[in-house]
Parts: sequence; C-alpha cells; structure tokens
Amino acid sequence: MVRQTIARLEKSSALDSVSDRLQGAVESAAKPQGLRDLLHGTWLGHPLHPVLVQVPVGAFSSAAVLDVLPGQRRAATMLIAVGVASTGPAIAAGLVDWASLAKDQRRVGLVHAAANTVALGLYAGSLAARWTGRWGLGRFLAYAGLSVAGAGAYLGGHLSYKQGAGVNVASGELVSMPDGWTELGSVAALPEGRPVVREVEGVRVLLYRQGEEVTAMVEQCGHQGGPLGDGKVEGSGADACVVCPWHGSTFRLVDGTVKHGPAAGDQPLLRTRVEAGKVAVSPR
Repeated sequence: MVRQTIARLEKSSALDSVSDRLQGAVESAAKPQGLRDLLHGTWLGHPLHPVLVQVPVGAFSSAAVLDVLPGQRRAATMLIAVGVASTGPAIAAGLVDWASLAKDQRRVGLVHAAANTVALGLYAGSLAARWTGRWGLGRFLAYAGLSVAGAGAYLGGHLSYKQGAGVNVASGELVSMPDGWTELGSVAALPEGRPVVREVEGVRVLLYRQGEEVTAMVEQCGHQGGPLGDGKVEGSGADACVVCPWHGSTFRLVDGTVKHGPAAGDQPLLRTRVEAGKVAVSPR
C-alpha cells in the first residue's frame, strides 16, 4: 500500500505547478555560485543536507525520551528549542539540493519538505505551550511532530535510496566495467587540452591529455547522469574543467575534483597507463 502510494506520488503532475514555482524561487534566492556550493556541500565532498539534519533529529528524539522521565521538563524544552533553532541551515541546504533534481524526484521531495514543515510547526507549538506552562499540550504536540517528521524521513529515504537523489550515479559505472586493462588507442591520437569520449564495454569514458599524461573519468556526470562529453571546457592545462551541460556541475579534468555543484562529490576516475605510445584504462 505504501509503495503504491509513493509510486503514484512520483507520477503526480498535480504537484508540478507548486514545484516549478518553488524551484524558481529557490534558484533566484541562491543565485551566487559560492552560496550554492556551500549549501550543496561541494567543499565537503558530500551533500551537506544529511549532515545538518542530524542536529534537529537528535534534539527532537532526545526530547521525546526525556518527556517520559520525571523531572526532565526543562531539559526536554531546551532540546526542542535547539532542534527548532537548528532547522534553518538544514532547510536551506535541502531546498538547494531539491531545486536541481529531476521532476519525479522533486514531487517526492516537495511532500517530504511539506511533512517536515508541518513537524516544525508542531514543535514550535510545543515550545510555546511549554513556555506558558501547558506541559501536557507541549508533550502531545512534540510527539505529534515526531510522528510527522518520521513520515517525512521515510520520504527522504525513498528519495535517496530509491530515486537516487544525492547519490553519485557515476560510481555504478565503474562497477559495471570489466576488470583489467582496456587499450583505447594511441596517445598521439588524443587532442591535447581537449577531452574526448571513448567507450569501454558500453561505458563512456572521458579522456583528457596533457603532454604524455592522460586522465580518464566516467563521462556520465555523478549528479544526475548528464553527458560531460557534451559540456564546455573552462580554463586550460592543469586547471581545465568540464562543465556538465545539464545542471552546471564542474569538474577538474586532471583529477575529477568537483569545483562547483550541484554535484557534491568528485567525478570517479579510472586508472590509466601509457605503454609504447598506447593509452589503457582500468576501473580498479
């Protein structure tokens, strides 16, 4: 029943009008590249949103335990206050990540965000009730908030583990490649300073040559699978980067380091070797 409901949610075009307007608003608010990179977690090498949610989740869960223990009203109230106050950065990071997702992912993410917004409202109400001495109401609203937040967390898990949001989709390409070395032709045939695409057992590989040195990375962008081979190149030499044509994730060609999001992790690299003027690659 739950799976069927989520499947319908993924296909619910009725959510798209709200989703599209919110996406535009988020993109306008987070227009500076530095702000987007900060919130995506590009500097961290990992999406920032899952890290930030640990503070409110931990605070709310701990408060739920303390609420059933005698003499812990003040401590539970303090934890709920910490949880409410710490949601801001987590919300900001989550919205920026959400705005760069595919339409079906954004539908689920929209309901995930709505559930968490309701949960936050319930916790804010619990805090207000506690501050005015209505402890019973405060506890009720807190447990209601925890229940709604649990439903939101379920949707967040579905978004990540079922729909692949925030997952480096390029990593799976390395696993599907055959072990051992695969020769891809002569180094001299590769244009210097300009990436080219080759295939290894159906997996597209982006090669970049500097002199006799060749770097190879998975051509499918780790963020949402965009074709890096169709992206523009910015910079030159060791600082040259390829920009994904879909969402603008930017990776340094010599080592796959992510320079700008929405990708948060580096682009997976293959091992390379050059022998007798021939370049070969291996996934492991």
